[in-house]
Amino acid sequence: MAQTIFIPKETDPVEPRVAASPETVKKLIGLGFSVVVEKGAGTLSRIPDSEFDAAGAKIGSATDAKSADVILKVRRPSLSELKSYKKGAALIAMLDPYGDDATVRAYADAGLSSFTMEFMPRITRAQVMDVLSSQANLAGYQAVIDAAAEYGRALPMMMTAAGTVPAAKVFVMGAGVAGLQAIATARRLGAVVTATDVRPAAKEQVASLGGKFIAVEDEEFKAAETAGGYAKEMSREYQAKQAALVADHIAKQDIVITTALIPGRPAPRLVTKEMLAAMRPGSVVVDLAVERGGNVEGAQPGKVVEIGGVKIVGHLNVPGRIAATASQLYARNLFAFIETLTDKDSKALKINLDDELVKATLLTHDGSVVHPAFAQAAAASAAEPAAMKPAEKPVRKAPARKTKADTPKTGGEA
Repeated sequence: MAQTIFIPKETDPVEPRVAASPETVKKLIGLGFSVVVEKGAGTLSRIPDSEFDAAGAKIGSATDAKSADVILKVRRPSLSELKSYKKGAALIAMLDPYGDDATVRAYADAGLSSFTMEFMPRITRAQVMDVLSSQANLAGYQAVIDAAAEYGRALPMMMTAAGTVPAAKVFVMGAGVAGLQAIATARRLGAVVTATDVRPAAKEQVASLGGKFIAVEDEEFKAAETAGGYAKEMSREYQAKQAALVADHIAKQDIVITTALIPGRPAPRLVTKEMLAAMRPGSVVVDLAVERGGNVEGAQPGKVVEIGGVKIVGHLNVPGRIAATASQLYARNLFAFIETLTDKDSKALKINLDDELVKATLLTHDGSVVHPAFAQAAAASAAEPAAMKPAEKPVRKAPARKTKADTPKTGGEA
């Protein structure tokens, strides 16, 4: 009997994306799975149930999760959703586990093999599975579109009979995937673009897109990149020098887009209220890191606020603002990963614990937290009940299971 993959409707009110498309449903069925899509799961991504049905999926309800062997989601499930998953099922989603050890423990307690797609290693084999890149790309594009809408003026230089309109000046802070796409989009719209990043490799990338690179290029700057290609946290001294350079530059900009993130840590503060005060009224700042604490002082998650005449855009889930495209790319990322996990003979999911992709992304398996970044916290949490009141009698417990500790470190999008 074929294993069942279940695609639920996302329960988070700010999540319009869906974890499958008609294209990937056909491919999953081709691998040997049966696919059940919850009624209305794709509505907000402009995918009606009829298209999933035509692709071969069964249209079901939330209760179908109880019999599913694999659950594909965009965001992590709520605790109430977890209760409906059967023991031994595989959960694959962007689980956002940092800072939420209790939920990771809950996956283990539910007996799930949980995979978090954000931890996919940046290796050639996994490029097609890189959800951070696929979604950040769209976020960078949409940030420019949102900025242009709030700016209220034309971005390109226009020479008309009534006179010349100067090109808008756009400054992108952070030249990762989102930042580079923002640079490319702003350039396509005719803006004059500058950008900054702490990674030396970003300088050439920015220049290749027609932008000008702005940074304090000292010895610390030359070593400011991890082996995995992510940005390192800089010293206070460097941050002070960079802040002075940015403060002078930012005062002359019309639009600023911030994209800087450090995996597992709050977003670094890049733009202060003093910098905002130096900007011209009518300028726009888009903070793509607002969900992680924000790069911009005064930015508010889910809101567009105005400080001293400068608009601060803090939209949540920016890729979800173009949900149809975001879902299409995310679904392809998921299919590519599932394809590597599928045994071609049995046509079923087979988890190879020695596979480098599994090692990097598997959080829980067989009742244990197995990812080394979370196993220690899970063990400590499991030991807490031992600290009982003096009047209580101790209860003997079975020894905790050992967890794997050989998984390579991974990180998030910078």
